[in-house]
Amino acid sequence: MNNLIRREDLVNNPTARVPVCLCLDISGTMDGDPIRELNEGVKLFYNAIKEDEVAAYSAEISIVTFGGTSAVCMTDFASLQLQPDPPVLSASGLTPMGEAVNMGLDLLESRKQEYKDAGVDYYQPWLVLMTDGIPNGNPDELKRAIERTVELVDTHKLTIFPIGIGIDADMNVLAQFSPKRSPLRLQGLKFKEFFQWLSQSVSKTSQSIPGENIKLDIGGIKGWADLES
Repeated sequence: MNNLIRREDLVNNPTARVPVCLCLDISGTMDGDPIRELNEGVKLFYNAIKEDEVAAYSAEISIVTFGGTSAVCMTDFASLQLQPDPPVLSASGLTPMGEAVNMGLDLLESRKQEYKDAGVDYYQPWLVLMTDGIPNGNPDELKRAIERTVELVDTHKLTIFPIGIGIDADMNVLAQFSPKRSPLRLQGLKFKEFFQWLSQSVSKTSQSIPGENIKLDIGGIKGWADLES
């Protein structure tokens, strides 16, 4: 999708936006049931957002994957009116997490500037970081990604949800991204339950006033995550 269409959408639909970046591990160890369940979860997330009249016009979803040998932008930030269907994810390769987070933050900064240029308000952006392993990309990129994320979180410009998948997820690295909230470990392969919770949280946010402090459904997290990591 070209940038002109996405900019025109801000003029035609000036609804305040909820930017959500899904930064997803699709390395080789995600092959089999994990990648199938992840695909089903993302599909459920899209469908739930589309079924909510307010969120359908407010939510903008970007998906950045890390697998193979590099990070890939599968979808840039845009409403589900413009890109109604999620990409199909397949697993292979390494875990260049730092590269992916930096790409997601770059896409977010660019989209935020487009919001400002168009006079469209937006809610505090969300970054969902999901991984089942240990980052093995460029260590300098990982360090820069952590520093950028922490600065944004500390200045209330980003909300991050770091989520480990399986017993081999590096929870210590995920914790470095999140100075205010401990990382969570997914219960088994409960991707659908997580994305159901996420869609409800996005819907709640879209019905609030930008800048308002939204209380997350902490109790609902127990349905998909182990709170003790």
